[in-house]
Amino acid sequence: MQTWASTPVPRVAGTPRPLRLYDTAAGEIRPTAPGSTAGLYVCGITPYDATHLGHAATYLTFDLVHRLWLDNGHDVNYVQNVTDIDDPLLERAERDQDDWVVLGMRETALFREDMVALRVLPPRSYVGAVESIPEIVEAIGKLLAGGHAYRVDDAEYPDIYFDHAATGQFGYESRYPEQTMLELFAERGGDPDRPGKRHPLDALLWRVERPGEPAWDSEVGRGRPGWHVECSVIALNRLGTAFDVQGGGSDLIFPHHENSAAHAEALTGEHPFARHYVHSGMIGLDGEKMSKSRGNLVFVSRLRADKIDPMAVRLALFAGHYREDRAWTDALLAEGQARLARWREAASLEAGPDAADVIARLRDHLSNDLDTPNALLAADAWVTEALTGRGQDESSPAQFRDAVDALLGVAL
Repeated sequence: MQTWASTPVPRVAGTPRPLRLYDTAAGEIRPTAPGSTAGLYVCGITPYDATHLGHAATYLTFDLVHRLWLDNGHDVNYVQNVTDIDDPLLERAERDQDDWVVLGMRETALFREDMVALRVLPPRSYVGAVESIPEIVEAIGKLLAGGHAYRVDDAEYPDIYFDHAATGQFGYESRYPEQTMLELFAERGGDPDRPGKRHPLDALLWRVERPGEPAWDSEVGRGRPGWHVECSVIALNRLGTAFDVQGGGSDLIFPHHENSAAHAEALTGEHPFARHYVHSGMIGLDGEKMSKSRGNLVFVSRLRADKIDPMAVRLALFAGHYREDRAWTDALLAEGQARLARWREAASLEAGPDAADVIARLRDHLSNDLDTPNALLAADAWVTEALTGRGQDESSPAQFRDAVDALLGVAL
């Protein structure tokens, strides 16, 4: 699948800071320690609609991770999937009397446009579930052969499931009690009550063809893959085991990320799947989580159509910490727009205060678990000094502009 266009990232003077991130599995902030190449996997969209602000907040979070690793001199092997076959996509296509393939292609194209507008650095590998079916089938065959998967006893639909107890490690990432897992599994696409399963938490690997549903011929029968194994296989085959960060929204902690890690670890016999599991908070509107089921989504494409500068959207979302559930409001957007205007005015001056300190403070805050609220305040302080005529360093406005571009991804 085609990725999107990149933008150049300026080099910034001074000393980079190693990145520390909160690890969901450990329950604490820990250093990331990539080698020369950092491995990053972020779960992508299911393209039945495009980029709402919850999506945007997630991909901006991992764009900062990408940028800070680049600042530290690492090459970044960034992989993202597209779940271009799954129940929600088929349901939306049926509701709207649309072709599911056309719907997926259209919304994926719009997502790419939104990412370019927001200046999110693209993944090196942007991989659809459909194009990955041969490698997913191979992995499912290995799980069956290894005794980590089984077919349900159903003459009509002998679907294949993963034995969640296969590795003995299930639950280490989310750290949820079993009752919480069962509740979330039922809420988030699982089927705990499916007859014939060995355990309610066992997740679907391969869905045998049903009438009217798309299906593919394979060595495990005609059908289509489950959701979690898609990410296991795409990540393993492009990043290997123990890559640096698996990321996504906090709603993916369970069941999606827990299962994708368990599938991969059963396939390889190695633990952990990723060194860090990093999750961004949810974006709310009018006191409720922004979600498709509530119909309260704010789309990036709609904001762009209304001539809202994507850099203002970026700054508005950075005003809150990435791990916090937070609200989107008109006031927040207005604050982002005003901040962008002030920063651009300061960056266009002929001279300003020395920029070394603000660059150091930006790095300090961002390297400390992506502390964007304090990073924005540090930049605001330099801007205030510049706009009040303090400082005669002719190189500082350009240095400030490059640092904001490289580290925050905001074009001034």
